[in-house]
Amino acid sequence: MTLADLSIKRPVFAWMLFWGMILFGAMSFLKLGISQMPDVDFPVINIQLTMQGASPEVMETNIVDIIEDNLLSVEGVKEINSNSSYGQANIQIEFDLSRNIDAALQEVQTKVAQAQKILPTTLDPPIITKTNPEDTPIMFIAVTSTGTKRDLMVYVRDVLKSQFSTVEGVSQIYLGGFADRNLRIWIDEKKLTRLELTVEDVINAVQREHVETAGLLENSSTQKSVRSMGEVNTVQSFSKIRIPSRGGTPILEKSIFLKDVAEVEDGLEDIRRISRLNGKPAVGLGILKQRGTNAVQVAKSVKAKMNQIKAQLPPGYNMEVSFDSTLFIEESIGELEFILILSVFTTAIVCFLFLGSWSSTWNILLSIPTSIIGSFLVMEIFGFTLNTFTLLALSLAIGIVVDDAIMVLENIVRHREGGAEKVTAARKGARQITFAAIATTLSIVAIFLPVVFMKGVIGRYFFQFGVTISATVLLSLLEALTLTPMRASKYLEITSHTGKITSKIANLLHFFDKIYARVLKICLQNRLIVVSGSILVFALSVWTFFPLKKEFVPSMDQSRLFVKVQGKTGSSMAYMDEIAKKVEAVVLSEGEVLRIFSSVGGMQGGQSNLLNIFLTMKDPKDRPKNKETGKRLSQNEFAGVLRKKLQTVSPDLKISIQDLSTRGFTASRGYPVELSIQGSDWYVLAEVSEKIKSEMNSSKLFTDIDSSFQEGAPEVHVFPKRDIAANYSVNIESIGRVLEAMIGGVKVGQFTDGGHRYDIRVRLKAEDREKTEQIKNLIVRNQRGEVVPVSSVVGLEEQIVLPTITRKNRSRSISIYANPSNKIGQKEAIDLAQKIAIKLLPPGYTVNPTGSSQAMSDSFQSLYIALLLGIAVAYMILASQFNSFTLPILVLLALPFSFSGAIFALWIFNYSLNIYSFIALLLLMGLVKKNSILLVDFTNQLIEKGVPVDEAIQTASPQRLRAILMTSIATIAAAIPPALAFGPGAESRIPMAIAVIGGMLISTILTLVIVPSGYSLIMNRKR
Repeated sequence: MTLADLSIKRPVFAWMLFWGMILFGAMSFLKLGISQMPDVDFPVINIQLTMQGASPEVMETNIVDIIEDNLLSVEGVKEINSNSSYGQANIQIEFDLSRNIDAALQEVQTKVAQAQKILPTTLDPPIITKTNPEDTPIMFIAVTSTGTKRDLMVYVRDVLKSQFSTVEGVSQIYLGGFADRNLRIWIDEKKLTRLELTVEDVINAVQREHVETAGLLENSSTQKSVRSMGEVNTVQSFSKIRIPSRGGTPILEKSIFLKDVAEVEDGLEDIRRISRLNGKPAVGLGILKQRGTNAVQVAKSVKAKMNQIKAQLPPGYNMEVSFDSTLFIEESIGELEFILILSVFTTAIVCFLFLGSWSSTWNILLSIPTSIIGSFLVMEIFGFTLNTFTLLALSLAIGIVVDDAIMVLENIVRHREGGAEKVTAARKGARQITFAAIATTLSIVAIFLPVVFMKGVIGRYFFQFGVTISATVLLSLLEALTLTPMRASKYLEITSHTGKITSKIANLLHFFDKIYARVLKICLQNRLIVVSGSILVFALSVWTFFPLKKEFVPSMDQSRLFVKVQGKTGSSMAYMDEIAKKVEAVVLSEGEVLRIFSSVGGMQGGQSNLLNIFLTMKDPKDRPKNKETGKRLSQNEFAGVLRKKLQTVSPDLKISIQDLSTRGFTASRGYPVELSIQGSDWYVLAEVSEKIKSEMNSSKLFTDIDSSFQEGAPEVHVFPKRDIAANYSVNIESIGRVLEAMIGGVKVGQFTDGGHRYDIRVRLKAEDREKTEQIKNLIVRNQRGEVVPVSSVVGLEEQIVLPTITRKNRSRSISIYANPSNKIGQKEAIDLAQKIAIKLLPPGYTVNPTGSSQAMSDSFQSLYIALLLGIAVAYMILASQFNSFTLPILVLLALPFSFSGAIFALWIFNYSLNIYSFIALLLLMGLVKKNSILLVDFTNQLIEKGVPVDEAIQTASPQRLRAILMTSIATIAAAIPPALAFGPGAESRIPMAIAVIGGMLISTILTLVIVPSGYSLIMNRKR
């Protein structure tokens, strides 16, 4: 007894199966998270290394190289990158995606510990942490205030941060433009010198006069805590701290207080980051979500919390969302859901037009909720989210899941039209088509089997797509073999096509039957010419592949841009802040801009010559029309306009504008063009990298060209005059401590206020440390207790030094980044950049694609292999099902023409070959085989009954024409809504849908003649 027989005999079982899938699928749907892309953890480990006073070369050769050598034996290492700068270095180890990051962390810790015995003893303990480049804020909230900066910083850290941290789904709060509260002791060098004091006397006074200790009194029955309340916690109290001694000798002539030599301020730590919202000073709260949670829901919860807090804000404070990536996610997911519904509607129209009966159409459409909603259960079991790839799978599946139901129902209808009663027609029709239905479904599932073996991030993305669509079509097969025949046995009524439209469709199909029969007869008489001509057509169509643009992912108009402005190396924060104000004015003057959040000093701080701007544009429909073109500018078009205007701010600035929609596929910056040039001599690398950038710029085919190389930074070297210092009894350590405290500033303690601890820092006043010569004004105490001018014991020399040395896989390396212009595709841009580099590099130096460029190369290679493996797996499954070595070849004859149609359609409509259009190619491999299987299977059944080959072909093919046209047009109809999409994220859906439509259209037409001709050619020869 088949499943169809069981369902017809026990209809309640079939209905319970239907409602069970709906119920558990709906419950799973409510648990699914929402994200733009599948959650993929990039296993990355960072090692931070610090050794005071070490040059970049020393950090590289004496520390980094030794540790990197030990790390090479760690399992699963994909890439090791490092950068060495003055006094510090950072090593980043990226592992294969399959590597357990916790186990890798333990192994890295062990290797670093083993290396420490040969590392310099002055090296600080290495700090080893695991990071995930994907953990970036999903949104930023900007807080502004009309009050003091100090009060704003305290309020953000002590109140707002803790409140937003408690929101469900929030993992971490990142503070942008934040500076912690500090008690600052600003030393006046002239007053200090006049009183014959040194900075060490001040530090000693604070540390001795500001101290709190505790103990415990206890006896047989009670205990009491004891605290010496020696800490002071106000500016006035600190100002009155007495400086009791000079170099350890008590001061007896008069009392000297801290206020006599310094200004005490309740202020902030050194400003290394400055943030603004639309040009107004602000602090940004970056919201990071927990892995696997619903990004849209987390953002909504954060906004709800923000509205709650707004009512409690102190006077003069304001808070608003400055950057929100979830808006695009929500809109694009909503658009996909709308397309899903629209695809159901277009599929329903196709089914009704072919069947002419709403009852039959309804029977087929019931397969959609069964398979689509049922697939949510599988997605929940696998831990998937509702993202671009899973929803694309579901939207494309609409046209596929009805195929099995169409095949089964169309065959049952044919038996009913032949005079069989309902139950008999349902049983015979289902049995006759069962093999073809199973074969076609398995042929689709088989296509996605090789996806399991794909490596890298693209393998993870395609895995979610493949599992989702495979689960959907398998559920649709179950529905077609159980529910469809059961419902047909109960409710199927055969009605004549009496409506105007349906009768015309019926007449048209009858006309097609006649035309097709005649064409088929001619083709069978000239089968060799047909097959040879088809091969020639395929060969001619291949040429369209070469001019086709090829890129990793298409750029999407997310109304978000990232602007990076880099000044000359050595530029101060104050200088870059003034530049930032000019840049902000230019950006805000553009009508397309909604808001900007800018950060001087980089996102992490410490990069004084860097300005980052998160730019949010108005929605496409709200943007003003451009005066020159009369049209609203797209995101990329606006980026080109803005780039030119920003270049007029200052000729010394390097401007780059990044499209954030192309990021997230690697652990690197995410530029479409990324190259790494490697070699032994850093200065040669630097020189060649500038030449490569210059030639890339001259080609006019690249924009935003940048590199990891930084020009030398000015540095003041203080050389002790050892002989003279010895004569003055001044030791080198004392000189170093004075310089560190007065020029760099040192932490000398902490104080308590409002339940929080804050640092106390000592430093020379700003106006006394603006010029190199002012270092000579400092004084140091010798071993005899006398004060000695620093100018007497040191010499000063200003030099240009390397700010950083970067390495990749143990070789010195400089990375080059760029965006391709609109005239060229990503693949062509990468190839051109490599050619330029190879031409300019001297012997012994190499160039390799990295980041997105490497990811694209690896992904396309994996996809090509997946296509070939898919064909091989499909052949094996078909061979097993047909028990033949030759019949699978006939079924696969249509495959090349689906590729021809897809590539030709992409070329005609000027879309690129990218990972989304590659999905279409994979999908087409399964779809086009369905038509071939229908033809071959029914022809085999007739031959088994003794019908001659050509006669069987001429009988079977016209009879299967309606089913083939229905399934193909239903698939095309389901792809039309995404092909015509214009909402958020449409750039990713359109090329995929266009490729499906083109491939299905061409392959369906050619399958109807090539497969019968090939079948006749092979089977007649065998006989």
